[in-house]
This record gives sequence, structure tokens and C-alpha cells, in this order.
Amino acid sequence: MNISVSRRGFLKGSAAGATALFVGVNAKGVLAAGSSAAANTDLNPFVKIDADGVVTVIIKHFEMGQGTTTGLTTLVAEEIDANWDSVKTDFAPADDVRYKNLFFGAQGTGGSTSIANSFMQYREAGAAARDLLVRAAAQSWGVDASTISVENGIISSGGNSGHFGEFVAIAATLEAVEKPTIKTPDQFKLIGNEKLHRKDNHGKTTGTAIFAMDVNLPGMIYAAIMHSPKFGGTVVSFDDSAAKDVGGFIAAQVLPNKAGVVAFGKNTWSAFQARDALSVEWDFSVAETRSTDALIAAHQALLDEKPEFEIGHEITTENVAPLIDGASKTIEADFTFPYLAHASMESLNCTIEPTDFGVRVHDGCQFPTITRPTVAAILGLKPEQVEIKTLYAGGSFGRRANPTADYNAEAAMAFAVSGKKVPVKLVWSREDDMKGGYYRAMSAHRAKIGLDADGKIVGWDHRLAIKSIMKGTSFEGMMVRDGVDATSVEGVSESLYAIPNQAIGLTDFHNPVPVLWWRSVGHTHTAYAMETLMDMVAAESGQDPIELRLSMLDAAQPNQARMIEAIKHVREISGWKEGDKRGFACHFSFNTCVAVVADVSVDDTSVHVNKLFMAVECGVAVNPDVIRAQMEGGAGYGLTAILRNQITLTDGEVDQYNFPDYELLRNPEMPEVEVAIVPSNGAPTGVGEPGLPPTGPAVANAIFAQTGTRILDLPMTKAGFDFV
Repeated sequence: MNISVSRRGFLKGSAAGATALFVGVNAKGVLAAGSSAAANTDLNPFVKIDADGVVTVIIKHFEMGQGTTTGLTTLVAEEIDANWDSVKTDFAPADDVRYKNLFFGAQGTGGSTSIANSFMQYREAGAAARDLLVRAAAQSWGVDASTISVENGIISSGGNSGHFGEFVAIAATLEAVEKPTIKTPDQFKLIGNEKLHRKDNHGKTTGTAIFAMDVNLPGMIYAAIMHSPKFGGTVVSFDDSAAKDVGGFIAAQVLPNKAGVVAFGKNTWSAFQARDALSVEWDFSVAETRSTDALIAAHQALLDEKPEFEIGHEITTENVAPLIDGASKTIEADFTFPYLAHASMESLNCTIEPTDFGVRVHDGCQFPTITRPTVAAILGLKPEQVEIKTLYAGGSFGRRANPTADYNAEAAMAFAVSGKKVPVKLVWSREDDMKGGYYRAMSAHRAKIGLDADGKIVGWDHRLAIKSIMKGTSFEGMMVRDGVDATSVEGVSESLYAIPNQAIGLTDFHNPVPVLWWRSVGHTHTAYAMETLMDMVAAESGQDPIELRLSMLDAAQPNQARMIEAIKHVREISGWKEGDKRGFACHFSFNTCVAVVADVSVDDTSVHVNKLFMAVECGVAVNPDVIRAQMEGGAGYGLTAILRNQITLTDGEVDQYNFPDYELLRNPEMPEVEVAIVPSNGAPTGVGEPGLPPTGPAVANAIFAQTGTRILDLPMTKAGFDFV
């Protein structure tokens, strides 16, 4: 999903605070500045400077571990020449116009867009603030602005010097330039700095960082919800007799949508215990009652039929068939991919408290544009009456950006039935999280490829069956075209390879199990299928896997040229040689190119992933350390999924309960990862998700290279391998 955006993006807002300078853009899109001391100031700042000279960067994207507080702060601090050690951060309030994601047109974090959409916006905010301060200092000292220098938060000219705070009052009276001068790459001190420490390191290592789970308000009560054990079930009735014997139990109520029963307690434990003591009668008349084997079979059956949708190519699955049937060699493969849970470290939670004007939502809020109106509608409020206090989130991987704002909606319903008098904190247990749905969608692929006598592709028929994430949501208008959910086929339809006569067919699967984007969205399955198939073509035609990919990329095409560079870098750092018993894969996602070489050891059925070599081309590297961490994290998260994880159902009920039966990667299983960042001065692209897609197929291709076994049905344990 690759979206372009203009470099202008500041928007009108409002300022607060007695002695601070704020920089933003007014309603006409012109850079402006002001302070709380300035008359008639109505700005939405990205940069705040107090009287002590401390710079605070207002972060419009929430922080779930991916590094936004560091990356966005780097952009401002670079241009304003601040002292990195003293710069602070604060999360932006909910305002889906003023703090919108420029790619989405709404306030939200996702799609590996945080730095990409903010790159010029935050740099210009820093540059505008610097310009104001320089002119203020020049006026104060009676010198020409050209004689002034700024370094580490200190402004100086000749024998004059002072920190930023000394010039706030004058700067607030000046008009910002419409287009501030920004630095050229050769002037960067912070952008690209290999040793820059993360802004959230101290708080997270000392325990002072406040996560949503840490919220504890006076008079607060706790809520836990008994959800239907089968997706789509609704409450008929309930009995709370046993719950009344639980110490700290307050009350139990059916949620207004009848999707569950909420139990209130004086603490988390009493709420959980009371919830578990409830006896609920359910209506399963429209619920999912099938088991996993039946669901897989239903997906595969759709592949036997004519595709519901043909994806934007002149050639269709029907007219490619003669080309493949007449080929010298054919390759056929069926893939199945299971449901997967997001399994974030911090389980879902949300606190809602009453205020004089409405309510305040305390949350690691990933998409305020969705959360705010959802909560407002449930509580009979206007969206502007819903304040959102964004806090750190302990992971998300997409789960907190639900189009239905499901857990925020549950918190609002719990608050509503509680009487709206005191703060209510909804907490999901790990078991709630594992069984609660909104999984990576189950999917099935079927591919048939024809090769000529020279091993070249003459036709490629690729069919997919998967439930749409976007249809029926507020994102449908943006992401669904001609009936096709772009996230269902991305990675196949957007492949960089020059594949002749490729037909892509999609059929939507329908059932009550709720699905959601999961780290790297559609690329989680499409990359695995595509890169396994490419490896099969290489093996069948006797070509080196890397040379085959290079032969199908055109250096005259910008993104393909970037991929070529990534491939060459990973080939160099890994020492790849033709005939190696290793695995290779590469993939383009979120406008970023990643290439991976995997070294594995196989002893009978025991597999250990020894090392991953990764090369990433993601434009200018704002924070190299963060980029490497995201590549490593994406690889580890991806390995967890492909090796052994799956969410399975028995008669419609989820089998997995907690981490013992949805086991994450353990420390000894995590391979060494060597990451090469391809040098670039291009605009930054995504890094939070692109490391995941090629990791799985690289490992699978390495296993094939050593054993001759193709793994097409995930997780890999289904092929009889154990991972140690």
C-alpha cells in the first residue's frame, strides 16, 4: 500500500501555556508562530519552547515501541539545532484535522507511515522555530541575523549568547516565514546519527514511562467482559448469583449490543473473578460453529471456482490457462495460512472518566479519528466532547487500530451501563486477547506457473481466497476498488518482478470471525507465497535464486533499482555463492525494499535458524539504530508466526488460551541478525513492517535447500519440523 503526499502539512490549532513558543501553520497553510502571551493566538503546535529553553516536540503518532517519539523528535531537533539530551516529547491531543496523518487524511498511526508522512512537516516546524528565534535574538541584540549561529540550544553572535527561552517572548510577536529554509543532507548532525539514543529509553528502563495499563484514577472501578465463546454469539440471559460471592464485586450488566456481559469490581482481580463466575446463556444462531479443518477446506473450495474478481491485468485466469498448459514445464502449489493473534505485550485496556465537558479517554490510542466518534456515539456526546489522553502502548502490531474501535467501544458501553459517575477501566486478560478475535485472516493461495524450454516464465495463474479486512469499514472507500480489497492481494498485485502473462484472481471469504491488519497486513501471506514460488522457479529452471530475481528487475525503474541495490547489499554481506544451501527472499512493501539471506541448520526434523542477513533500502535513514531494531523485531515477529503459531477453532471456539499454547519466539531461538542499510538520500519510507514479509520465505527456502521439502502449509510444524 504505497501512497504519496505533498511536503506541506501544518494545520491550524490552539496553544496553551504561559511562557511557551508554539510553531505551526494557520488555517491558510501559512507558517505562523505565537505564544500564550500573544493576543488572539490560535495555533496547533508541533514545537513548544518554554522559558527555560526546553524544546518539547508534540508527537502526532502514538508510540508502541516503533520509535516515533525518537524519529519525529530527531526531525525537529535537527532543524532547530536543539540540545538532544534536553528535548522532551508530548503526545498530541485528539484532533483529526490538525494532527492528521498526511497519507491517511485522518489522525492515526499505521502502515509504517509515521516518519514518511511527517518528514518534511516536522523538519519545517523545527526550521520555522529556529528562524523565529534567530530573528528574535537579532532584534534583542541589535545585530544582523546572518551573524547568528545556533548549536545545542544556544544562540550566539559575537560576545552575545543565550538559550532559546530567553527569546520566546520576542519570537512570539514575529510572523513566521511561509517557507523556512531546511538543511541539506551534508549539514545533518542528528538525522542519520548512529549513536543517537532513543527518547523513550530512560522512561521505559526505569519504569517511569506511563502506559495505558498504568492509569489509576481516584474512585475508579474496573470492568471485565464475558465475551461469546463463539464469534457472532449474543447474550440471551445471565445469572450473577455466583459472582456476588466474589469479594470486591460491584455489579454485572449486559452490554447494549448484547455481545457480552460486563462485570464491575473494585480491582482487576475481582472484576476478572466475578466475570468468570457469571453463567451466561448464548444465542449461536448466526455464530461461527465450524472447526479449522472445515474453514481451510472452505477457503480451498473457493479456489476451485472462477475467481470472484480479476485484478487489473489484461490477462485473466481463464485465458492464461492455455499458455500454462502448453508450457514445457509447470509448477503448481497450494498454500494455506492460519489465523494469527497479534499477541502484544500489553493486553488491551482503556479507561474512561467523566469530565465537566464530556469524557476523557486514557488509552494507547492508535487511531483517534476512529476512537473519538465511536465513543461519542455510544455515550450520546459530540466528538469534541471526547478528549483522548494518549499514553505509551506496549505493542500493537495493528491490533489497536481497529476500524470498529472495538475495545474503546466496549469501554464506552461499560462506562454507560455503570452510570457514568466514576472512571471505569476496562482490562482484557491475556485469555481475552487470545480468544477475542480480530486476527490475521486465514487465507489460501493456488498458483500454477508455466516455463518454456529455457526456464523462462510464460504464464502465471495466481488465485487467492481470503476474508476482506476493509469491506464494511470506513476504509472501504479508500482501499476497495472494483470490488477488490487492495490489502487482500498486495504483494502479488504490486510485485516488482516483470512477470509475463500473470493473472491474479481473488474470491472473498465470508464468516463471523473478525479479521484485522496484522504486522505487514496482506504482505504477511503474499510475500511468503511469491518468494516461495520464485524459489521454485529457480530450482526448476536450474538458476541461482538471487540471479533469477535480478534478471526480473529493471534498473531503469526507480523502485526496482532500489530492490536491486538491496539484493546486492545482502549478497555482499552474507557472502552468498551460487549453490549455497541457504535461503533467499526479497520483498517490496510499504514503499521499502528488503532482501534476506537465511542460514539454518537442519538435523533430521530439528531446525535452528542461525543467522539472518538483511539489507533494507528505506530512503534516508533518520534513525539507523531504530531501523535496525525494526528489521530485527520484524524478523523475530515473523519467525514466531511461521514456525509454530496459529489460532485454531473447534466447533467455532478458539483452542488457544495463553502463551503456553501460542508460544512466542524464545531468546535461544532468535537468530543473529545482521542489517545493512542501503545509503540513500531519498524520502524516508516504512520500516516498522517491511522486515517481516521476506523473513519467512527466506527460512523456508533455506530448509528446502537442505532437505528438498517445500513448506506450503503454515505453520511449519505441520510439515513435521521442530524448531530449536
